[in-house]
Amino acid sequence: MQKIKLSILDQSIVRKGGTAEQAVAETVETAKLADKLGYYRFWVSEHHNSTMIAGSAPELLRVKLADATKTLRIGSGGIMLPNHSALKVAENFRMLETMFPGRIDLGMGRAPGGDRITAALLNPSNTFSEESYITQLEHLQAFFKDEAETKYGLLLAVPQSAGIPQQWILSSSTGGSSLLAAKYGMGLVIARFINGHADPEMTKQYRENFKPSVQFSKPIALLAITVLCAETEEKAAQMRKLSDYNLLQFEKGIFEPMNSYETIAAYEFSEDEKMRIHNNNGRIVSGTPVQVKEQLTTLAKDFGVDEIIITTMTYSKKDRLDSFKLLAKEFGLY
Repeated sequence: MQKIKLSILDQSIVRKGGTAEQAVAETVETAKLADKLGYYRFWVSEHHNSTMIAGSAPELLRVKLADATKTLRIGSGGIMLPNHSALKVAENFRMLETMFPGRIDLGMGRAPGGDRITAALLNPSNTFSEESYITQLEHLQAFFKDEAETKYGLLLAVPQSAGIPQQWILSSSTGGSSLLAAKYGMGLVIARFINGHADPEMTKQYRENFKPSVQFSKPIALLAITVLCAETEEKAAQMRKLSDYNLLQFEKGIFEPMNSYETIAAYEFSEDEKMRIHNNNGRIVSGTPVQVKEQLTTLAKDFGVDEIIITTMTYSKKDRLDSFKLLAKEFGLY
């Protein structure tokens, strides 16, 4: 098996008592650290109508991130395509390619990145249908290939950059989006941090149906998962409890600023909550560097991937950055 590459998905988390400005500044700081440590990609997400997540406009944030780093591939994980005009997405990413050629990734998803009311306001023509999503993907390819045309002539997505971004489809289950990634010759991102039951059948199905494209001559899949790494098992357990607690809040539709370890230290999970935590178990990998490396290596082997994108939410900024440092050292990134 090839050496595993590590990448980061950052969501600009606002902690309780913190501000959006601090969250975005930490995202930039994290990207600089990732660049220094040898991580391969740095992606930012798109979320709306949440006081916990400041990352609502990844197309803007990526400019700052690409300018602040040197070798990292900068991208979206992802652009929620139904929220946008396909033409505007093409223009945004061609502008990024013009400014930072060869370093831009376009990760796309069909989820709203929030509630449906907000999504409808972001794009009033959004029908939330699979057919509409597929049409957007087809339009996007036409814009990137300069093949979009109306009865009045060609319709160009400008600027006319020398290249186009790498395109990736985010998927959390077999079928659907993973088959679309295969159909259009795009990369596949298996969002196990969203669905802990996502299994290797996804990559198998994707590879069996893959059609080569200008971007990818062969199928390439990445695994995205939450990772919490600490020097001791006790610290890792503290981080894991908060992560479990936060996932329970998300499932209730509560997306408020993140609580501290101390706030939930005495919290006891109910039997129903323990069942939900068990169900979410596959979404998170936690432990010491040796333990985490063993788990991630096993997952990479099972899914047949050589790159893992990790997302790490903690109350402590130090714990979060330390987690990235420990992983980079354990995997020999530098």
